[in-house]
Amino acid sequence: MSESFDRLGLSKATLGALRRVRFTQPTPIQSQAIPPALSGKDIIGCAATGTGKTAAYVLPLVERFHSKKGTLGLVLAPTRELIQQISEPVQVFAEARGLTHAVVIGGEDMGAQVEALKAQPTFVLATPGRLVDLLENGMVDFGKLEALVLDEADRMLDMGFLPQLERIFEALPRRRQTLLFSATLGPDVTRFAREMLYRPVRVEVTRSGTPAERAEQRLYVVKPEEKSALLLTLLAEDEATALVFTKTKERADKVLRTLQRAGHKSAVLHADRTQNQRRQAMEGFRKGTYRCLVATDIAARGLDVEDVGQVINYDLPHSPEDYVHRIGRTARAQASGVASTFATSKDKAVVAQIERIMRGQIPRVEVPRDSPVFREAWNQFVASQKDPGPPQQDSEAPPQREQRQPAGRHARTHRKQR
Repeated sequence: MSESFDRLGLSKATLGALRRVRFTQPTPIQSQAIPPALSGKDIIGCAATGTGKTAAYVLPLVERFHSKKGTLGLVLAPTRELIQQISEPVQVFAEARGLTHAVVIGGEDMGAQVEALKAQPTFVLATPGRLVDLLENGMVDFGKLEALVLDEADRMLDMGFLPQLERIFEALPRRRQTLLFSATLGPDVTRFAREMLYRPVRVEVTRSGTPAERAEQRLYVVKPEEKSALLLTLLAEDEATALVFTKTKERADKVLRTLQRAGHKSAVLHADRTQNQRRQAMEGFRKGTYRCLVATDIAARGLDVEDVGQVINYDLPHSPEDYVHRIGRTARAQASGVASTFATSKDKAVVAQIERIMRGQIPRVEVPRDSPVFREAWNQFVASQKDPGPPQQDSEAPPQREQRQPAGRHARTHRKQR
């Protein structure tokens, strides 16, 4: 085990667990966040996606809880996918110390979750909506809770979960440790942290809005009708896996059909898919069953796949901050990757906002219109316009805003207005 991990104050048992999963050296966010977290201090942690934020809070909490009983830690995150990703390192490091956890998310059997909570697991990993449902039915007891973690707090606030978070805080002991981690720290998060945290230690390994360091960024300025041809051209350049982001569910389904017709094994991930369908898509992408995963921003955070070769922004995101999280899906854990963005002439203002947040310009790259793959796809598109078949919805019409959470009463009532 490297001296770096040894110097963080972790026990031999945890060092052994790190060795077994081949964690040889702490990332910067882990080096700076673990010691104050071990001492019980509140923390605001900011680091680019893919730099080990989850282990930065899981490891110190496991150390603090290993000899105690009851539900001691609550981890909140905005999406089911992110909670499921968080559960993996929790399981690895907590089980090694005899600790347990329960996952509380929408789309799963609430009765089974209630039974799991009755066993008083050490950690509860939850999305706000489902947890509020259980609280209102008296199914959760946080009387012994010692630590609260807010993972991707900016996303929870952006999605309108503040009323739910406030309801959850009412059920927690006032004396507790609070750890807040995210890749972006905007004004809403800063104001929220000022109200909810006590003299927090600020750990900002990279400035808020900093993109994944090893992601090679490319910006293609295209006509709307050229996007599919460019997508197929980029995929033909190598055999790397690709995560393709679209702005709407309808567009995601359309891109999926384009990829499948071209012979690329692909799956789709958006809010209209069932929990089982979403799980199958993510697992298939991780295991290599699918080369491409087409997704709306529901997948931008929490999707933990080691070898995503390229991220393709078929559409620009609703929020400029989401660009950072999208491209963070590649170049994770010291790997490298390519992040390609398709922008039309109407996207100039959004591109400028993204570059302002990142404090740098995205390199412009010429569209490979002379590529045989591009020409073939373009000619097929032109031919289809001459004989379009039955009337269809305009594929490039102004998109409807993606509903980011299932249309339950909490998301429906509390979603932030823009």
